[in-house]
Amino acid sequence: MAKHSETSWKQDHPSTLFGNSVQKAYRLLTHAKSHPEEIAVEHAFDQISHAENAHSNAVQYGEHLDMVQQNKALLEQVKQQLHEVQKSIKNL
Repeated sequence: MAKHSETSWKQDHPSTLFGNSVQKAYRLLTHAKSHPEEIAVEHAFDQISHAENAHSNAVQYGEHLDMVQQNKALLEQVKQQLHEVQKSIKNL
């Protein structure tokens, strides 16, 4: 059983939370590409929003900034590709 503390691991490790959020956004992008439906794109955009909030927290925390920058670059790629998927759905 996990220890209970006043702060969660998400607060203790915001760079990890950001990395996990970016990975989830990437998985949702992959799903949206293979199942180009509006709801899949919407879920991916929601996750991107969550990841952007996690990015702000990670930058404030100030640790592992090299990993934070790498994940931010990946997140930007995910956003760009997701916009392309969204355009292709609207053109159908």
